[in-house]
Amino acid sequence: MQIRTATELGAFIRERRIALGMDQIALATKTGTSRKWLIEVERGKPGAEIGLILRTLKALAVSIDLKTESPTKASNRDQTSPANINRLLDTLKRRP
Repeated sequence: MQIRTATELGAFIRERRIALGMDQIALATKTGTSRKWLIEVERGKPGAEIGLILRTLKALAVSIDLKTESPTKASNRDQTSPANINRLLDTLKRRP
């Protein structure tokens, strides 16, 4: 699945939460955020803190695969670079 905007990411988070049978309060509690924050993210609020987004995706058992594209070479579209969400979260936790 390709997500290009904050709105698309918010819609994905909402759909995944519902598919798992979670309400907003349960997910907010599990991720250590507020329900208000989650509502804003699900509505596509730009500028949401990436660490909280990653923690939310982890709580929803979602992994991320990052794909790089070259704006000048179409052949690069098939190159992917897998990302490890746990490693990203660990890196964010170590920051002062």
